Amino acid sequence: MSLNQVVLIGRLTKDPELRYTPSGVAVAQFTLAVDRPFTNQEGQKEADFIPVVVWKAIAENVANYVKKGNQVAVTGRIQVRNYENNEGRRVYVTEVVGQNIQFLTTPSNGSSSQNGNNNNRQNSTSSTNNRATNPAGDGWNIPDEDLPF
Repeated sequence: MSLNQVVLIGRLTKDPELRYTPSGVAVAQFTLAVDRPFTNQEGQKEADFIPVVVWKAIAENVANYVKKGNQVAVTGRIQVRNYENNEGRRVYVTEVVGQNIQFLTTPSNGSSSQNGNNNNRQNSTSSTNNRATNPAGDGWNIPDEDLPF
């Protein structure tokens, strides 16, 4: 048996970057600053900066409703991928593939929700109205040729 699941709460270091694969699948990337549970020798908090990638409707919702500094909770899995860069060197990337994003920052524009739930989203099974979930179920079913790396 194996288990690969991660839960993070942190703040975005900059606005999410939304792109689309050649076949039109949305993918967004962002970095999450997650405070460490202790202080350093100078008494200051430190943070880890964790790259997160999200796909499909979640990617579009994150890009539309989450901005730099917003706090989110991410549930997903750790993924390690590699590719050959322009100099011919193998580069390894460790990132979190977000499968559920909970928006934790209170909307400042007076709206009641920051997640973009609307008539186009099929999220009626969610018990909360500020959550983006994986509509594909267990797997993403994204062909390798659609991956942006």
